[in-house]
Order: sequence, then C-alpha cells, then structure tokens
Amino acid sequence: MNVRQRLIPAALASALGLGALTACSSDSAASGNTDKFDVVASFYPMAFLAEQIGGGHANVTSLTEPGQEPHDLEISTQQRAQLEEADAALYLKGLQPAVDEAVGQTGIKTKIDAASLTHLEDHGTGGHAHEGEEGHAEEEGHAEEEEHARDPHVWLDPVKFAEIAQGVGKAFEKADPDHAADYKKNTEALVKKLNGLNGDFENGLKNTKSKVFFTNHAAFGYLAERYGLTQEAISGIDPESEPSGARVRELQQEAKADGVTTVFYETLVSDKTAKTLARDANLKTDVLDPLEGITDKSRGDDYFQVMESNLKALQAALGAK
Repeated sequence: MNVRQRLIPAALASALGLGALTACSSDSAASGNTDKFDVVASFYPMAFLAEQIGGGHANVTSLTEPGQEPHDLEISTQQRAQLEEADAALYLKGLQPAVDEAVGQTGIKTKIDAASLTHLEDHGTGGHAHEGEEGHAEEEGHAEEEEHARDPHVWLDPVKFAEIAQGVGKAFEKADPDHAADYKKNTEALVKKLNGLNGDFENGLKNTKSKVFFTNHAAFGYLAERYGLTQEAISGIDPESEPSGARVRELQQEAKADGVTTVFYETLVSDKTAKTLARDANLKTDVLDPLEGITDKSRGDDYFQVMESNLKALQAALGAK
C-alpha cells in the first residue's frame, strides 16, 4: 500500500471485535491449540494489552513482526491458520484492513475490536476536524465518508488506552471464565499504572513555554488533545509522503510565531522529511515514538518506558518549567 489506511471507519459499533495481540511470536505453531488461552493480536499495543491482562494464563502472539510498519501488513496463509486456531483475536478495526478482512473470515469465537471499546474522534489529516461528522457513526450511509475521519491512534492517550484495557479484561473474563478473577485483577493493576502515566503527563506538560509541536505524521492527536497541546503534522496521515512547498513555508512561519524548537520523527519510517524541514527552519530534531512496534531503536522496552521517553522529549521541546 502506498498510502496508508490510517483512519478508522465510523461503523465501529460492532460490540467486541478483534483486538491487537502481543508482539512475542508470530509462529503459528506457538499460537494455537496450547493449554493456555491463545490470543492473536494485530500489532504491538494490542499484544501489550493481551500480555498484561492475560498474564500467565494467556499465550499471546502478534500478526505484526517487531519493526514492521503495521499499516502495510498483509496476512499470510500461515497467519490465517493461526487465527483459526486461536481462542481470541484482539485488533483495532480500520487500522489494518488486511487484519479486519482476515478476522472477519475466520470462525474464531472471541473477536475483540479495541476501537469499539472507546470513543474515536476525527483529528483530520493535520489536526483539523471536519465539522458535522460526529454523531453519524451509526448511519451506514456515512460509513464510507467517515472512513477517512476517525483517528485510530488511541493507545497514545493513557486514559483511552485504560478504557480499552477495561473492555479487553471483560472480554477475557467472559471467554475464559476459569481465570476470570486473575484477568480482573490484572486489568485493575494495568489501569492503575495507566492512570499514573496520565498523571505524569498532566503534571509534566502543565507549564510549558510552547504548546505546539511538529511531528512527521498525525499520530498524536489524542495525546495533544488530552494535555492541551497542538500537533502540527508535516505530512498528515502518511508519514512518508512529501509535504508541499506551501506546507513547509507555513510550518516555518508557525515555528517562529509559536516558539517551536523541535521537529519530531519516528523510528519505523524515514526521518528525511523531518530533518529537511528542521534544517530549513533552523530547528532541532528528536524522536516521538507512535509506539506501533518495539525495536532495538526504541527508547524503552515496553509501552510504559517508551511513553515516559516521549514525555521527556515533549518536555524538552516545549520548554517545560
């Protein structure tokens, strides 16, 4: 796919669809027919949830390899078999069309769609919402239109991620009642940690010289909204598309007006565009990780460590006091 399908269809109301599974293994032999609760996750944030909530009772595998750009994922025959053998699938509908299709075609009993467990919003392609699109998610006639209006990057907001965690926990309890008490306990512990992370961001970004940050693509809309910041994306939804000359000039002017010091890029895609803008506008560059996968380039070994690294990067760029 040349242009990534970053945004989620509005027709997300299907109760519990698939959720994303953990990024441990993609070996189908290890994914199904074990003596544990076998969960297949679509990409890292979903896999992380499944591992944290499932604990020792769950065998979690991920359809997306570490370091692989999740939006480009194509499902292999082996992975389809992996899904068929699993007890549950955890995914984020609309983020990976190939996963949506594969999950829909399987007979797997428990399908957990993380997108149905919280409220998705329209952050546009560059942080600008399209008026009049809210409230029509239930109308099929608007589904195609709003397919390009819902931002899927909910895991970057700890509060929304906690809402999803609670829904996943309930789904695990229902699907594997023998271990329901442990799933409930693990979910409560995870939600507590996410609430603590939210507190860290609230306190850490409360007093800053600037509220505007530049990113390679529009992945941080929920995070910006949660903490009173403004995200300006160079390339909108597709992190590898080239911005127009007009867009570059606009950002250069905005950097001066709003005291922007840093252009953020990410680890799984090219940093060329971000570094070009930074050079032309005399700005610094740094990493702001959208946490779509953990690699040896990640600034941390798991979700919480990388999010804390993101907080430190934002504090430095925005001039936290």
